[in-house]
Amino acid sequence: MTNQKEKSHSIPMDHPRYKSLTYRHKIIEGMKNLIVAEAGLIAHGRGEAFDYIIGERTTETAKKAIEAAIAAFLLADHPVISVNGNVAALIPEELVKFSQVISAPLEINLFYRKEGRIEAIEKVLRQAGAQNLLGINESEMVEIEELSSNRRLVDPRGIKKADIVFVPLEDGDRTEALKKNGKKIITVDLNPISRTALWADITIVDNIIRAVPLMIKITQKFKKFPRDELKSIIANFDNVKNIQASLDLIISYIEEQKIEAFKGLDV
Repeated sequence: MTNQKEKSHSIPMDHPRYKSLTYRHKIIEGMKNLIVAEAGLIAHGRGEAFDYIIGERTTETAKKAIEAAIAAFLLADHPVISVNGNVAALIPEELVKFSQVISAPLEINLFYRKEGRIEAIEKVLRQAGAQNLLGINESEMVEIEELSSNRRLVDPRGIKKADIVFVPLEDGDRTEALKKNGKKIITVDLNPISRTALWADITIVDNIIRAVPLMIKITQKFKKFPRDELKSIIANFDNVKNIQASLDLIISYIEEQKIEAFKGLDV
């Protein structure tokens, strides 16, 4: 029997864009439930556009970045996962699972602090099983330097003392500020030339819905590795080359589509 969510979305499962449209509806529902800011819809659409031009797949380049990221997490003293509305709406269960396997707390951090948004995000994360959740008590927040937006407010038990911060779907100004405050930054960003992607220490050019499940899987594998092997993985990773390789893949994919797009057409 078709469930209520499928009825409301009216997306047939054989639709060629079924998965993309399903996650698009998650963002829309997230906005209706205060989890996602209105501007988050624009950000999601921009990400979809970049996903098209990497072929909507996790590339080998992205997998190498994920491996470096997991090695860095496992070697960190105080890793923290920063959560905004879009991430909470798209992959709450996966996010909680990743937090658990990597032993890093989740910290809610928002640019648009509309009344009720923190509570809405807290609710969806709690329902997904989150226990160690930071950034929910505004009276305890402290400020980070170099930033004037609402995202300057951080939890003293989390991002403030973190040595590595995971900032998926992040805005560039806070990434830059966190870097200036001595933090190592890992991000997932479909745009390889965004400020976040360029400022981060490790940039995973992939869709968050594919990246985090793979990060969970690789964490479970890498936990068995000795520290020296994890250090070697990081030492052999170069984020500049990673971004350059990601751009090369985009160029190659577009070149392929120039040919594939007109196959079989009488033009």
